[in-house]
Amino acid sequence: MTRAKYLKPICLLVLIVFICLLNRRFGWCEAVISGGLDFLRSSVAENEFKACLIYVLATTVCCVVLALPGVTFALFAGVLFGPLLGTVLCLLATTLGASLAFLAGRYFLKDAVKPMLEKSPRLKKLLFDDAGRSGMVLLAITRLLPVFPYNLQNFAYGVTDIGFWPYTIYTFLFLAPGVAFFTVGFDVLGKYF
Repeated sequence: MTRAKYLKPICLLVLIVFICLLNRRFGWCEAVISGGLDFLRSSVAENEFKACLIYVLATTVCCVVLALPGVTFALFAGVLFGPLLGTVLCLLATTLGASLAFLAGRYFLKDAVKPMLEKSPRLKKLLFDDAGRSGMVLLAITRLLPVFPYNLQNFAYGVTDIGFWPYTIYTFLFLAPGVAFFTVGFDVLGKYF
């Protein structure tokens, strides 16, 4: 493998470290966790449209750069926007974020990671030889069962030969049941906090 193949993954790593350092410096995560929920609720009450835009933008960015569990996004959507609007916003934002992470994985990681994965005959067959059919089955399983790390999946599918639009459409469809379940659940729990 040439050194040029490692340049893109190194650039991605540097970008993620840079964002984490900015987060540490400005305390964005801490602000949301400690006392931020009351601020967010008041923001929704003041200007719901603006709060929706901020939620979609923040969730999309977090899907790409932070290793948060996918359920985190449904938690905020349910607590802040209720079951219906929260589900729609969370599904839109997480699909958009997953698609951007897929593109990042395709651009930054595919050249370096694909040759390593192709060395395994099973992985090669599953991820590359019949990516249209087996890739969609794998996508359905990993999206419908929230056992696999959401953010890691988004980047990992970018390394496969699954097309962008099928990935995006099936991600949307297969995320919908879990997003609805968790958003409605957190809406109910949010009434007690």
